[in-house]
Amino acid sequence: MCGRYVSTRSPEDLVQLFQVADWRAQESLPPNWNVAPTDEVWAVLERAARGQDETASAERQLRPLRWGLVPSWAKDVKAGARMINARVETVHEKPAFRRAFLRRRCLLPADGFYEWQASQDPDTGRTRKQPYFIHPEDDQVMALAGLYEYWRDPAVEQDDDPAAWLMTCTIITTEATDAAGRVHPRMPLALTPDHYDAWLDPHHRDPDELRSLLGRPADGHLETRPVTTAVNSVRNNGPQLLDKVGQV
Repeated sequence: MCGRYVSTRSPEDLVQLFQVADWRAQESLPPNWNVAPTDEVWAVLERAARGQDETASAERQLRPLRWGLVPSWAKDVKAGARMINARVETVHEKPAFRRAFLRRRCLLPADGFYEWQASQDPDTGRTRKQPYFIHPEDDQVMALAGLYEYWRDPAVEQDDDPAAWLMTCTIITTEATDAAGRVHPRMPLALTPDHYDAWLDPHHRDPDELRSLLGRPADGHLETRPVTTAVNSVRNNGPQLLDKVGQV
């Protein structure tokens, strides 16, 4: 799974990297070295311009979304905390994800992600989990494959009230490869730039073709390094979380 990641690129950088046409400066997020479920995260997506019907031409947007997908039919937002990840093997058929898989796909920019490896102290017999930061060797941005969804808050009366709608997202995961596989059996699935257009196009709805885009993780080697257990607490943040430490 992917339960924490790092996202520190500025929105201005992301606009350039992903050729975004629509971003509003008032929608801003600070750098985050310890992104956790229910946090707001940057998402690159394509949809009709705001105020137009979804059949109109799509434009590429940069939007802040809440991490943890809340299906449109959910009774409340609590469901999102359990849906931070969607398995690539079943994402096209699970009720919570299958409609978004066909219509609402996104990319979630990341510097890298965290995973934990359990080890046992030979003296005490206690199990301790060592966190690792896993990232591309070249430090290029990772474009994590994701889905997004809209949820209508029944407590808000007017549809045109911004508070009536919540946009949430999930990260698609796959079997781990490279260095990540030595730490955890699953990892977030990152797309290569040549697949961005096809993945983001909301009018592209052939499930088999879409699944073919998710056949393997993005090319490129990953590096892994042990980092401080301070990352275990969502209250801790800052670049010091990425410093290499001695393994336990």
